[in-house]
Amino acid sequence: MSTGTDQRPRLKRADARRNYDRLLAEARTAFAEHGTDASLEDIARHANVGIGTLYRHFPNRHALMSAVFEEAVSDLLERSRALLEDPQPCSALVTWLRAIITHAGEYRGLSRALMSASHDDSSALSRCSKPMREAGTALLVRAQQAGAVRPGVSIGDLMQLTNAIALAAEETPDDPELADRLLMLTLRGLKPEGSAPDEPPTGPAAGSAAA
Repeated sequence: MSTGTDQRPRLKRADARRNYDRLLAEARTAFAEHGTDASLEDIARHANVGIGTLYRHFPNRHALMSAVFEEAVSDLLERSRALLEDPQPCSALVTWLRAIITHAGEYRGLSRALMSASHDDSSALSRCSKPMREAGTALLVRAQQAGAVRPGVSIGDLMQLTNAIALAAEETPDDPELADRLLMLTLRGLKPEGSAPDEPPTGPAAGSAAA
C-alpha cells in the first residue's frame, strides 16, 4: 500500500513535465507570432509558471529555441537520408538546402540566431547543428563526387550561406522568390568551371519540393 510520501517524487516529476510541455507550446506560439526575440517572461506567464521555472527547464533562450525546433531538425535529418537515394546528387543537395532555408524562414530571427550560434560551441543551437552538418556533408560529398560541386566547398560554408539567404528573404518580405534566386546564384558559383552535369531544379516546382 503506497503512502502520500511514496507518491511525492512521481507527482513532482509529472508536474515538471506538464510545465515543460506548456512552456514549449507557448514558446512555439510566441516565436511564430513575435519571432525568436519574443519575451521569455510573457512565455512563462502564458504557461502559468514563473520565469524561474522556465529557466530551470531552459537555462537560456537558445536552449528553449533548440527544444522548440527539435522536431523540425529531425524532419530535416530524415529528409537528408531519403535524398541520399536520389539519382541526381546535385539536385538532392539543392533540395535539402532549400528545405533548410524554408525552416529558417519560418520564424523571424531564427536565421540570425543560427548564424551566430555556428561560432559558439557552447550554444544549445550549435549542438543541434552537428547532426545537420553530418547530414549535409553526406549530400555534399555525393555532389562533389559527381563533379557537380567544386572539391573545396565545405558544408559549414553552405550552412552559413543558407542562413544568410533566409535572413535576406526575411528582411525582404515583398519578394517571395528572392531566396530561390539567391540559392541558384550560390549553386552556380559552386559548380566547377565548364561543367554542367545534374542541373539543380528551378522554378515553381523546385520551390514546392522543399515544402
